[in-house]
Amino acid sequence: MSEEKLTQEEIDQLLAKANKPKDDAVRLHPYYLGKMQTVPKASVWGFDAFAVWYTPGVAQACREIEANPAESFRMTNRANLIAVVSDGTRVLGLGDIGPEAGQPVMEGKAMLFKYLGGVDAFALSIGNHYGTDPDSAKRLTADEIIKFVKLVQPSVGGINLEDISKPKCYEVLETLRNDPEITIPVWHDDAQGTASVVVAGVIGAAHHVGKSLDKLKIAMLGVGAANTRTAYVLEAAGVPLKNIIMADSKGIITKDRPDIIEQKDYDTFKYDLAQKTNGAGKSGDFGFACEGADVLISASKSAPNVVKKEWVSSMAEDSIVFACANPIPEIWPWDAKAAGAKVVGTGRSDFDNQINNSLGFPGIFRGTLDVNATTITDEMCVAAAQAIADIAIKKGTTDKYIIPSMDEWELYPYVASKVGMKAIEQGVARTIMTEEELYNIASERIKYARDLTQSLMDNKFIAPPI
Repeated sequence: MSEEKLTQEEIDQLLAKANKPKDDAVRLHPYYLGKMQTVPKASVWGFDAFAVWYTPGVAQACREIEANPAESFRMTNRANLIAVVSDGTRVLGLGDIGPEAGQPVMEGKAMLFKYLGGVDAFALSIGNHYGTDPDSAKRLTADEIIKFVKLVQPSVGGINLEDISKPKCYEVLETLRNDPEITIPVWHDDAQGTASVVVAGVIGAAHHVGKSLDKLKIAMLGVGAANTRTAYVLEAAGVPLKNIIMADSKGIITKDRPDIIEQKDYDTFKYDLAQKTNGAGKSGDFGFACEGADVLISASKSAPNVVKKEWVSSMAEDSIVFACANPIPEIWPWDAKAAGAKVVGTGRSDFDNQINNSLGFPGIFRGTLDVNATTITDEMCVAAAQAIADIAIKKGTTDKYIIPSMDEWELYPYVASKVGMKAIEQGVARTIMTEEELYNIASERIKYARDLTQSLMDNKFIAPPI
């Protein structure tokens, strides 16, 4: 197995680098008073412009939409607008911190949507408080979140569900995706978004080490929203579920584990995966799942040493380790390398091989909105995963580059065009275009968003950071 040893000084430098974004965030968030604002996209040629954009002229636009509600996608910004909806019950690796505390994440998501995908997004952290004591907060039920999304539907072209605890997140997503009254795509980024990018990483890493998807043995730590959907998307991409072993805090999930059987109506996806995964019939802790595995995917607790070095050492030759928890991965990359991993990825942008949703959701929603799709299917997620991996494969993969990074701008229109074409192929698109047309439209919209931001910075409407 490969081995990479670092000096203590080098490790200290990496740890200091890892802590810098946290320190910068505390300083810069209050400096800018948040990350997003609204600005007009239509010309204001004089004060008589408001007779067109507002009363009396706007009434005619209203009448047109009343006669044909689909015109709302053409006469308003709805076709390029999504809502980022969260109740703050499972934020990053921080847990149930509430909607107010989760809002910086939702604003950050909106910022990434705009800059990387040219998609307008607004952050909606929702919840109830009684009195002024945060401890008196009452978290929303699944039915309340579902009702909220249905009520906000007329304003937006899509919904990005974010940081909602399980199994509530499953109920919300599946109910809305299967509700005939919902005619816009509803997406859970912690599930579908994570799955798309993790699968892209697996494709890229497997290509680099010369292993085929249908032969991979995969160990997955965590059976939450992220790994649950990742398992299904891996299957859609060509990995047999019997080759996957999943484990939670109690150990490997098996078809006859009493607690899983008892809670099958509460956590239906875990029960389903317990029946279909683990073809070898292993039991015990996660260490047993790792023995001989080609890939380790962890979406678990945000803390170092959650994944043990000895577990990595027990994996197959040329092993692949993805420690995806944020902000702290379950094992530091240098420890995984020292334990024998060939390829290591984390959710952080300051380490090699960032396995992060930001590589997927901007382009996926860009393509989905451009064809006015009604949903986002698992097959669209696989198309996105393959497109993401293709960028790295075409450039030439290495141990430190099995997936592209956020600064490779061509990634996003490429993903958008592939996702849009898959939506057309599956019959869930309401607008039909060629792949070239989709790529060009996505490129123009993403370039516009980036140029707009740069112009605001150049002209000091956005102040330089301190």
